[in-house]
Amino acid sequence: MSKGKVVLAYSGGLDTSVILKWLQEEGYSVICFIADVGQEEDFNAAKERALSLGAEKVYVEDLKRVFVTDYIFPAIKANAIYESRYLLGTSLARPCIAKRQVEIAEKEGASFVAHGATGKGNDQVRFELTYYALNPSIQVIAPWREPRFFQRFSGRTDLLNYARQNGISMPSGAKPPYSMDENLMHISYESGDLEDPRAPGSESMYKKTGNHKDWASEPEVIRVFFRDGTPVGVENRSTGEKEQDALRLFQYLNAVACRHGIGRVDIVENRFVGIKSRGIYETPGATILRCAHLDIEGMAMDREVLRLRDMLSPKFAEILYYGFWFSPEMDFLLAAMNKAQELVDGWVDVWCYKGSCMAIARESPTSLYSDKLASMEEVESYNPSDAGGFIRINAIRLRAHREILKKVDPERLQKYDIKGVTY
Repeated sequence: MSKGKVVLAYSGGLDTSVILKWLQEEGYSVICFIADVGQEEDFNAAKERALSLGAEKVYVEDLKRVFVTDYIFPAIKANAIYESRYLLGTSLARPCIAKRQVEIAEKEGASFVAHGATGKGNDQVRFELTYYALNPSIQVIAPWREPRFFQRFSGRTDLLNYARQNGISMPSGAKPPYSMDENLMHISYESGDLEDPRAPGSESMYKKTGNHKDWASEPEVIRVFFRDGTPVGVENRSTGEKEQDALRLFQYLNAVACRHGIGRVDIVENRFVGIKSRGIYETPGATILRCAHLDIEGMAMDREVLRLRDMLSPKFAEILYYGFWFSPEMDFLLAAMNKAQELVDGWVDVWCYKGSCMAIARESPTSLYSDKLASMEEVESYNPSDAGGFIRINAIRLRAHREILKKVDPERLQKYDIKGVTY
């Protein structure tokens, strides 16, 4: 007797194929869900494999556009970056995937959802927090946390033996000495040989930024257009190529960044579960967008609003990294970010070359920059003599601090000693 329907997040690889058969052994009717978030994968082959292994039904869902518009672009608007270096490509994809998985479960009347995330990583948290936030009554099956699963499959050899015994065909050839997660925004590489943080990653592994020997010998200038902080167009200033569609402009920036090797980072980061992890990431197009977005804000964003937003950006990134995309605190932060981005309009020219990108020109119809006020030769609307009073007012607390030191802690004044001055 069936225990009920379960919707499995299925990749077509070894782990999830074994999980598919194991769930059937456990008495579940399995519906597979394959999410296309821009990874290079043969989705038809994965679908056929799932059906051949007894899946009741297989959904292949193209989520690329919603991934860009509803997840990547809001993160760009927030300048989200985890621990100052990671642009959160996997973190953004997981709630996008999990949301659709819950929708399919509700459509199919399935009481269970399942995933193949490991018991030590962040993804189990991201998937499951999304499941519960969107459907509090959903039941989750996480095989890599189930003793009867991980005690049976203690390593890749056990998985391969089970696959052979159950007619699960796997691609031939050597397995890369690391694990990968790919989507439209990035590729991450971790584990395997990369678990040694002293060992540099091989140049041959890079897919989205290419081999450094093949990087373009001439720079390109890409103009990025923004409206309310959201990218709305790109133009190649060298070739005249233009894109305005959200998905296509992001794909175009990925291609440009690949030609110039833009978007690599090799870091040791702190996982939510408390483990430090070494990861290498390629995040090409988003790196160009971040560069351009930071620059247009300098033109069109009020100073104090920018400072407040910059206080919130690290928290935004942390909440996203930890898996709380669908949460009251993220709703609050998204509203704040959208408010802060009002009138952040205009364009930025980004110079792309040999692994780097740099903003070199910009214009905004909502600019707060005044060339007259900034000029050292103009005095209109700004009286230089007013600066003296401004400085004296800001010095009041410094003077008061020094007088207190003279009374209560004169020894500390020694570090301020100036020859010829008595206190």
